[in-house]
Amino acid sequence: MTTHELSGFLLTSLEVMSTLFIFTIGLVVLVVFVLYVVDVSQHKDAIRHNFPVIGRFRYLFSHLGKFFRQYFFAMDREELPFNRAQREWVYGATRDASNTRAFGSTKDINAPGTIVFMNCPFPTLDTDAVPPHPVTIGEDCPTPFTTASILNISGMSYGALSRPAVQALSRGAFLAQCWMNTGEGGLSPWHLEGGADLIFQIGTAKYGVRDAAGRLDEERLAEIAAHPQVRMFEIKLSQGAKPGKGGILPAVKVTEEIARIRGIRPHTDSISPNRHPEINGNDDILDMVARVRRVTGKPTGIKLVLGDPAWLEGFCQAIVRRGAASAPDFITLDGAEGGSGAAPMSLMDAVGLSIREALPALVDALVVHGLRERVRVIASGKLITPVDVAWALCIGADFVNSARGFLFALGCIQALQCNRNTCPTGITTHNPRLQAGLDVEDKARRVAHYVKNLHREVGIIAHSCCVPEPRRLCRCHARVVMPDGRTLGLHECHPDKVAMEESP
Repeated sequence: MTTHELSGFLLTSLEVMSTLFIFTIGLVVLVVFVLYVVDVSQHKDAIRHNFPVIGRFRYLFSHLGKFFRQYFFAMDREELPFNRAQREWVYGATRDASNTRAFGSTKDINAPGTIVFMNCPFPTLDTDAVPPHPVTIGEDCPTPFTTASILNISGMSYGALSRPAVQALSRGAFLAQCWMNTGEGGLSPWHLEGGADLIFQIGTAKYGVRDAAGRLDEERLAEIAAHPQVRMFEIKLSQGAKPGKGGILPAVKVTEEIARIRGIRPHTDSISPNRHPEINGNDDILDMVARVRRVTGKPTGIKLVLGDPAWLEGFCQAIVRRGAASAPDFITLDGAEGGSGAAPMSLMDAVGLSIREALPALVDALVVHGLRERVRVIASGKLITPVDVAWALCIGADFVNSARGFLFALGCIQALQCNRNTCPTGITTHNPRLQAGLDVEDKARRVAHYVKNLHREVGIIAHSCCVPEPRRLCRCHARVVMPDGRTLGLHECHPDKVAMEESP
């Protein structure tokens, strides 16, 4: 190319660029003018009317602020529902990376409510440590269930979660030898394909085991029970994020496949009743437990979030009147801290008891009425780190369930878009493009690493307290910081007679 030709080419390029620049500027001016006219003409939004165009940035910044805070502004222990320190612990555990830290803790160990464990002068030697001992649920059932896993996957339905998310959890649960709760959305092929032990949850809409009128269908219930992987059944009365309200799955997530699994119409909002219509009292709960156990032959329990602790007295009395055999084989207790894909803020913020208050109340009520050995206790509600899990074991839980801990294991970044079908990590969306970013095999390994490393660190806490395995932790092994800065033993805060007698 000659110098003259090169000059001509450059000149032409500059002219094109100048034209594009002028066109872009003109387009921006036109858009701004249109927005200005729209804003000053409307009277529903005072900010946009008084400050046209510029006022729109308020909403943009407000929306972006919640995402920027977690990266640039919030301290390690500040955020809710989960702070950076909690998330980073889980992320590290899922990568099977070292979770050791340097220099010192960023946690304020003197803050009221902080749990501290009581190390002993002669901790358990590594050579004397043993893995968690197996626990049997439903010993009198034709098909009882025995498992050693402390941490298990809480109820998250297929529909609320994407297919690859369910697949990764199922395969990861199998690798970790923990159980997976199906959530109230029924049993899908993706729950089964991983080979994990499954807990089938019966929600208020009876998805997967309902007839055309939404009532419990015993024939379909028996079909679910015939799957050997389905080890137990859980009747959900309520959950922590929305006690007193049923589940919500927006129409955009109710695909043909999900509708078929649930037994409902596709492409319509899937809204569960706020309670089981046939359960009107304590005896009705026990009747439902007996019915499901009779049809399935497998351990059957209930899930609830506790309101007035006085209810426990009446419930336990109802069991005692009918005999211990009528009791649920387990009770899954969710705290008001529990999460959900969609729930009214008023319920999430202000209804139900925290797991910190509810768990000791439940355990103590079972002890007082002689039912503690009959009924296994599963704790749930923001228990995602070794300290949380060790605390629950000290109080008296047999197992811990977690949902959001396993969401973090799948790569959740707490984007708070679970209910919008726009989850950026592919976990809670049915958008194929977004789902493509979730590698099932990789996330399955991360799920297994999370369980393994949490068990390991709960064991480290137990060994420091001079017990050989985590399930031997009791209330005498931990203390809580009081408002005046002193600590009080959990056995003093919640004087459970059995826990006190188990002092080493």
